[in-house]
Amino acid sequence: MFELHASKVSNLKNDVLSGLTVALALVPEAIAFAFVAGVGPLVGLYAAFIVGLITAVFGGRPGMISGATGAMAVVMVSLVATYGIDYLFATVVLTGILQILAGVFKMGKFIRLVPHPVMLGFVNGLAIVIFLAQLSQFKVTNAAGELEWMQGAPLYTMLGLILLTMAVIHFFPKLTKAVPSTLVAIVGVSFLVFGLGLDTKLVGDVASIAGGLPTFSIPQVPFSLETLKIIFPFAIVLAAIGLIESLLTLTLIDELTGTRGRSNKECIAQGAANTVTGFFGGMGGCAMIGQSMINVNSGGRGRASGITAALALLGFILFASGLIEQIPLAVLVGVMFIVVIGTFEWSSLRILGKVPKADAFVLILVSAVTVYSDLAIAVIVGVIVSALVFAWEHAKHITVTRSVDENGSTVYEVNGPIFFGSIANFLEQFSPEKDSDDVIVDFKNARVVDHSAIEAIDTLAERYLSRNKTMHLKHLNQECKQLLDKAGKLVELNVIEDPDYHIVSDKLA
Repeated sequence: MFELHASKVSNLKNDVLSGLTVALALVPEAIAFAFVAGVGPLVGLYAAFIVGLITAVFGGRPGMISGATGAMAVVMVSLVATYGIDYLFATVVLTGILQILAGVFKMGKFIRLVPHPVMLGFVNGLAIVIFLAQLSQFKVTNAAGELEWMQGAPLYTMLGLILLTMAVIHFFPKLTKAVPSTLVAIVGVSFLVFGLGLDTKLVGDVASIAGGLPTFSIPQVPFSLETLKIIFPFAIVLAAIGLIESLLTLTLIDELTGTRGRSNKECIAQGAANTVTGFFGGMGGCAMIGQSMINVNSGGRGRASGITAALALLGFILFASGLIEQIPLAVLVGVMFIVVIGTFEWSSLRILGKVPKADAFVLILVSAVTVYSDLAIAVIVGVIVSALVFAWEHAKHITVTRSVDENGSTVYEVNGPIFFGSIANFLEQFSPEKDSDDVIVDFKNARVVDHSAIEAIDTLAERYLSRNKTMHLKHLNQECKQLLDKAGKLVELNVIEDPDYHIVSDKLA
């Protein structure tokens, strides 16, 4: 229903207009995530400005928007509540350093290990999280100071403005694509509310965004081992969440735009951004899938879109806070609902019954864990489950064929990969008691994958040697022979026929 309207080519005008649109949508998000973390609104806004600017200039994915995010804010709550905001700033600095190291050591490439069902689960889970985050805007404070759901005219007014905003975003591109429909919706519906004098919640009702330039300040924490013990666990988690969300968003934008970003460069840029943010009073951040989708949908493709969004956000803080505070929250909720619809992979619902049950389970699992826990745990759980399923399936592919040759020797031909998951099945297919005194095991159609496989071959050799039977191991490579403790002397080397590959083991290192 809601498709990406912009071309895949970077255009300065589209980038600038898209950046302005993103900046308007960044304001309530940054404020909301600052409140989630338990810090002031300017701490979130400064983070959105600094992280957004640095990653836009130096990042590996032009067109991707970064800023303060809910995934990281949730982790910060207990840190701020227990130790104070200066410990948060110190943690953000350390988080940035860890992310820079991840980029320097080329760890960004590991994002390729994330299976497609995990990607779908990540996208769907994040869409649900974005949707649920908007529901808080439908609550008001009653006379007792408690939050309750809107009712009556205020609710109908807000729902009407949301639907109007969504309709403008959807239908305006059919008239012209010269101006981003999201920007038209925000400005147009805001003027309508002002002109008709409608009573509805405004950005200014949430918090004031007026402030000055961020200033440099070293976090006021003791420089001691005790401080490091406090902040290091938080920094590890924040660095992991930030990089996982950023690199998965990078992959998603790659698919949408038909281009390819540079994951390791993005890791370094995210780390540099968080390091600087910690010294300038920001809460840190990472890539924002919602804002990135708004940017892509509005035509933002180049670095100018992210730079414009960051500078415009700073301009709002310094000069235009009064105007921005007059934007109805319903308009921004409508924009985010469009993001939710565009982000959710609706096709995944259609294919659930057609893909393997394991893939469907992983997709649903990652979506659920993203909603109820956090992104990093969801992706890690998804990758682990996918890896276990892969290992289980490939463990079934090992077969051993038994025969007797013209000399009366028992010959076993091994087919398939021998690794930690298949060694039990591998060993079960040999019958030392029933075999002749001369046994040949041919690995021509097999591959020894890891050290568990080496141990299994040694175990097999020990079983035959303990029964005083001669065993010959054919077509094992030279590295296998070096790693075998008990069966190394049983390998018959054939320079022409023997394979040449490496085994996953640190024993030779």
